[in-house]
Amino acid sequence: MGARCSKFSICWFHSHLKTSVLESSDLENGGKGEKNAWPSFGEFSLEQLKVATSGFSSDNIVSEHGEKAPNVVYKGKLDNDRWVAVKRFNKFAWPDSRQFLEEAKAVGSLRSERLANLIACCCEGDERLLVAEFMPNETLAKHLFHWENQPMKWAMRLRVALYLAQALEYCSSKGRALYHDLNAYRILFDNDGNPRLSCFGLMKNSRDGKSYSTNLAFTPPEYLRTGRVTPESVVYSFGTLLLDLMSGKHIPPSHALDLIRGKNFLMLMDSALEGHFSNEDGMELVRLASRCLQYEARERPNAKSLVISLMSVQKEAEVPSYVLMGIPHGTASSKQPLSLTPFGEACIRIDLTAIHEILEKMGYKDDEGIANELSFQMWTSQMQETLNCKKHGDTAFRAKDFATAIDCYTRFIDGGTIVSPTVYARRCLSYLMNDRPQEALGDAMQAQVVSPQWPTALYLQATCLFSLGMEGDAQETLKDGTNMEAKRSKN
Repeated sequence: MGARCSKFSICWFHSHLKTSVLESSDLENGGKGEKNAWPSFGEFSLEQLKVATSGFSSDNIVSEHGEKAPNVVYKGKLDNDRWVAVKRFNKFAWPDSRQFLEEAKAVGSLRSERLANLIACCCEGDERLLVAEFMPNETLAKHLFHWENQPMKWAMRLRVALYLAQALEYCSSKGRALYHDLNAYRILFDNDGNPRLSCFGLMKNSRDGKSYSTNLAFTPPEYLRTGRVTPESVVYSFGTLLLDLMSGKHIPPSHALDLIRGKNFLMLMDSALEGHFSNEDGMELVRLASRCLQYEARERPNAKSLVISLMSVQKEAEVPSYVLMGIPHGTASSKQPLSLTPFGEACIRIDLTAIHEILEKMGYKDDEGIANELSFQMWTSQMQETLNCKKHGDTAFRAKDFATAIDCYTRFIDGGTIVSPTVYARRCLSYLMNDRPQEALGDAMQAQVVSPQWPTALYLQATCLFSLGMEGDAQETLKDGTNMEAKRSKN
């Protein structure tokens, strides 16, 4: 969230700030009631927020997916030198202005040093915006999955888990136990390197709330059955975050539970952590994750018991977070982590469903020269048979019948008349969908041989390498693919 931003000012009229009663506790009021804590929740005009964000300039966007995100988050600055994060909802997210204001005020009444607190909102015409504390040191996803200098230390991972559990316990105690789509992008790091939970996920979204998660493999089972989020659903998502912290990857819970039941918990652990944690601590975290991921919601622990369990495994408690994180104190990280495209994000999460959608949308537009070649060869019966194999493969791929897609694409490739990098890419994903990462890697590499300047081939190689547990190679390949796509977009 370190996007560059020019200096600007805004008049923060105290007449806009509504009074709310806040009790003080160890975690409330931005950290034990210091003098520069945020005031009570208030409201801004749209014009004020335009000034703060330089007219919602694209240079100030800090959303993970940039302008493509359904609801875009901007960095802004107030005239008192406070940085803020401004979330601008799409036009259809909150048709009922009264519902939006009620939700915003309810979430805005919370104040905790474990939250990136909501400090104001804006509701004018069909515009709906939220204003929160700005966290300058990126997301957990960036530090955990996209690290460049060093992997996150074991002690810091334990601290992230504890602080997140404390955030959830605090919210539960204030009647806000429901959190929508808890994931590594919702955890942000403040000036001191301390992790905080984004308050944006506490908002019920009247329209967008229909989907709990973008990836069904990580969605709580009861949500799939009923379409309803419960406090136990949030604990399930907390369990998936424990898996992220242990493995340094976004592992589907079903795969992780298979390893845990097979007593292979060490296979879950990030190889970069080898020698830096005890088996007892690793087992304790595995046991806790397993309890959070129970199929029956009633068998999962509550937030308070999570805090108690995680307090007992903390390490280096006297070391400040910014030291553990390797962040200069009070400033944003000087070296920015790799900024990934949606394809890159899907690769690092091994989100095969998202990759399937991307490949479908891309079609065959990157198969240079093939269309011309086909026009000269369509007349042969052998060519017609080869093209029929590809056509049947495409139909199966679209219908997610990946076994048939593999068979049809294989016959097309074996025909040897036409070479198509897209067919290799589609068969690669089909292999991954059938849990055959080694064959998939071969296809991704072949796609690069056919089309050396095609970022998709590198993205798919990275996905295969992540699937094979080859983290270092996967990160390097992902970086190469990202840089190649950036250069391509400039030309």
